[in-house]
Amino acid sequence: MKAILLSAGRGSRLLPLTESRPKCLLPVQETTLLGYQLNTLEAAGIRDVTVVTGFLPDLVEAELAGRSGPLKGSPFFNPFFQVADNLASCWMVRERMDDDFLLINGDTLFKLDLIEKVIAAPAAPILVTIDQKESYDLDDMKVTLSGTSLTAIGKTLLPSETDAESIGILRFKGSGPMFFRSKLEQMMRTQDGVQAWFLKAINAIASTEGGVETVLIKGHRWAEVDTVADFEGLKKNGF
Repeated sequence: MKAILLSAGRGSRLLPLTESRPKCLLPVQETTLLGYQLNTLEAAGIRDVTVVTGFLPDLVEAELAGRSGPLKGSPFFNPFFQVADNLASCWMVRERMDDDFLLINGDTLFKLDLIEKVIAAPAAPILVTIDQKESYDLDDMKVTLSGTSLTAIGKTLLPSETDAESIGILRFKGSGPMFFRSKLEQMMRTQDGVQAWFLKAINAIASTEGGVETVLIKGHRWAEVDTVADFEGLKKNGF
């Protein structure tokens, strides 16, 4: 299994921390956010990772070039990162979705036991990693479930429709990569495709073809780094 990291964004809500470096290169422990992700994936046995870059790509490429060890990180520059959302980033690297793979947001940190649980979860074409909490805010990527199957995903779901949140880690296996690539192609041909999140494609698949399952990682440590407060809270979350 390989992985694709969506790390093109600058992280404007993290300014001034991201004035001269992309979000994925913010310091975490003795490395960076990207380095932490790659180290954890390497420990989980992943050897092939594509990193989609955008803002200050040379810095990210230098980070990848300076790594040693069995995991090989390959940069893929998205020149449209300032005007397109992450569905377009996924579409650009669709040719690398030719086998089982993990798709991970570049601002999601996770511990080894969490990613091992995702990799080892029961087979499903598309698997969305979810967590649960007492309440959800406007920025959470909320999900609706039927048992363990995902039936809807989006930030605008009502409280009555919300059963959990997506943490930004998905696994595609078997026919899943083909389904996802096909939906990316279809959506990028629409007027709003460039401005869409890739999870809009997951929502479309769940509501038509089905086959979108979830794995609950409640109790496992993870963090999303969107704001300065998120970054300052990393130590409290065990990172």
